[in-house]
Amino acid sequence: MEPRGIALFETPIGACGIAWSAVGIVGLSLPEESRGIALKRLQRRFSDARQAPPPPAVAAAIARIAAFLGGAEDGLADIGLDDRGLGDFDRGVYRETRAIPAGSTSTYGEIAARLGDPLQARAVGQSLGRNPWPIVVPCHRVTGAHGRMGGFSAPGGRETKLKLLEIEGALAVESLPLFAPAS
Repeated sequence: MEPRGIALFETPIGACGIAWSAVGIVGLSLPEESRGIALKRLQRRFSDARQAPPPPAVAAAIARIAAFLGGAEDGLADIGLDDRGLGDFDRGVYRETRAIPAGSTSTYGEIAARLGDPLQARAVGQSLGRNPWPIVVPCHRVTGAHGRMGGFSAPGGRETKLKLLEIEGALAVESLPLFAPAS
């Protein structure tokens, strides 16, 4: 296994963590209660990685993620990810999730349908529960049917999901299902 680096970085919602390899970003973590807890969790997930200054591409990704969490418009879709070791289904789920524009949402069932099997909504949810790159693979933009929030496996749970949707304007009154235009 090639060496990896990890680092914590500040954002408007707290200290996030990032792990990388020579190929791309291996994982991201959302803020924890404290920097110490965030670092320990990151070190547990990436036990072969060491704290290090991020290389230029990772530093650029960190700056974009922090700006996004402060309300900047950026889809983050071109940030390089290291997805080695993932199965085809997870890759497909993450690809489809990355395609959801900021300020919009999709459902687990819609993603399953785009992958060719609308009955796989639960499997989509399980895949997103394992998402190694929250924010860059915006699993917070995926809801249950009819706009139900469902769960969220990141620290803070559904409250964090709602905060992320609020940051990017997906919770504007006119964007909520109750106020969606009739089709």
